[in-house]
Amino acid sequence: MSLRSANNPGDISSNMMDNPKARDCLIPMGITSENVAEKFGVSRKKQDAFALASQQKSHLSSFSVCFPSLKFSCTSPPKYFNLSYSFFTRAAKAQQMGLFKTEIVPVKTTVADNDGNKKTITVHQDEGIRPSTTLEGLAKLKPAFKEDGSTTAGNASQVSDGAAAVLLAKRSKAAELGLPVLGVLRAFAVVGVPPDVMGIGPAYAIPAAVEKAGLTLNDIDIYEINEAFASQAVYCVEKLGIPMEKVNPLGGAIALGHPLGCTGARQVVTLLHELKRRGRRAYGVVSMCIGTGMGAAAVFEYPGN
Repeated sequence: MSLRSANNPGDISSNMMDNPKARDCLIPMGITSENVAEKFGVSRKKQDAFALASQQKSHLSSFSVCFPSLKFSCTSPPKYFNLSYSFFTRAAKAQQMGLFKTEIVPVKTTVADNDGNKKTITVHQDEGIRPSTTLEGLAKLKPAFKEDGSTTAGNASQVSDGAAAVLLAKRSKAAELGLPVLGVLRAFAVVGVPPDVMGIGPAYAIPAAVEKAGLTLNDIDIYEINEAFASQAVYCVEKLGIPMEKVNPLGGAIALGHPLGCTGARQVVTLLHELKRRGRRAYGVVSMCIGTGMGAAAVFEYPGN
C-alpha cells in the first residue's frame, strides 16, 4: 500500500469505475476527511482544538483518575466542547508517568548516524508524541489534501509504524494456562456507511455494539475512538454526545500514531490497561473507521481488581 503514490490506485476494473458507489471507495482517505468536515460543518478551528487535546492538553477529570497525586492550576485554558484543559500533556504526560510501560515490549534495533556509525539501541516508547504542540503552530500548517481544505498534518493521524498483539481465549483455557484475564469481550459490530465519508463509521458502529452488549452509551467508562482525522473524530464524539473526558484519556492516534493493521489491537491493549488501572468493574469501547465505508466497534468489560 505504501509503495504506491497517493494518487495512483493501480489498475481498476471499468465495472468498478462505472459504479458511483464502488468508485467512491477509491477516494483518498484525506479527501474523505475533507468531505466529513464540509458535509457536517466541522471547522478547522475545532479540528485543531481536538488535535491539541490529543497531543498536548489533558482534561482535569482525566488527570484526577490517571494522576491523582498531581496538583496544578490554569488561569485561562482553551475550551473545547465546553470543557477546559490544563496546560499539561495528555499523551506526553501519560508517557512521562510511565503509564504505557505495561503495554509496550522494548525492542532492540540497530541504527546508524549521519556518518554511518552503527549502534544498538532499545526502543521502549513511542516517538510521535509532541508535547510542544500549540494552537498557533497548528493554525500555521497548510491543508494536506485540498487547497482550501482543513485537514493538515497536525490534525490528522501521523505517519508511523508499529505492531501489537492481543490474545483472545476461553476463560477456562486462560485458567488452564495460568494466564491473567485483562478483560472480557462482550460484543462487537461492523456497519456500513457512505464510502466518501467513511470516517463517520464509529458514530454508527458504537451504538450497535453497545446495544448488543445490553448496555447504554452512558454505561461506558472509556471510549478509545481512533483519531484517523480530527474531523471524523470530532463528528463521532458530537454525534454520540460522549463527554470528552471519556474519549482517549491517554491520547489517540494524532499523538500516538496510526500504523495500519496495528491500531485496532493497540487500542484494545491501551483500553484494557487503563481500565485495570482504575481498579473497579468498568466497560470500555474500541472503535475505528474503515476505508471504503465501514465502521467497527467492540465492547470490553474489566471485571475489577
